[in-house]
Amino acid sequence: MTWTDRLAPTLAPSLDDFAALARQAFDDLPADFRRQTGEVVFRVDDFATDEVLDDLGIADPFELTGLYQGVDLGRRSVLDPPPQPSMVFLYRRPILDEWCERGDVTLGELIAHVLVHEIGHHFGLSDDDIHRIEDDA
Repeated sequence: MTWTDRLAPTLAPSLDDFAALARQAFDDLPADFRRQTGEVVFRVDDFATDEVLDDLGIADPFELTGLYQGVDLGRRSVLDPPPQPSMVFLYRRPILDEWCERGDVTLGELIAHVLVHEIGHHFGLSDDDIHRIEDDA
């Protein structure tokens, strides 16, 4: 066994690994939920862009694990021009950081949590709405 074979299991999951975990998390959701989500593009980046962080007033890029970008379903109208595709961003490094700090969930569970949270924004829910639903669950 070479040193790279011994090191490989300790390397952080890649962007592609994260994308595969996010896809699996989405595929594991109930079929009705997936169908109601409609067309949403999922994207995994290491961090949010400086522009996004500035727009949100976030100084530390590790504080943002995910982001919904688009017009939520509750505010769409057939009279409006077609919106740009809705996107859910998952930020790999902040998610990894939170996962390491918590130690009480699997990485797949945390990715699924962030993914569902951002899809909640796609449905028009606020952070307070989502936290209330999570607390009641």
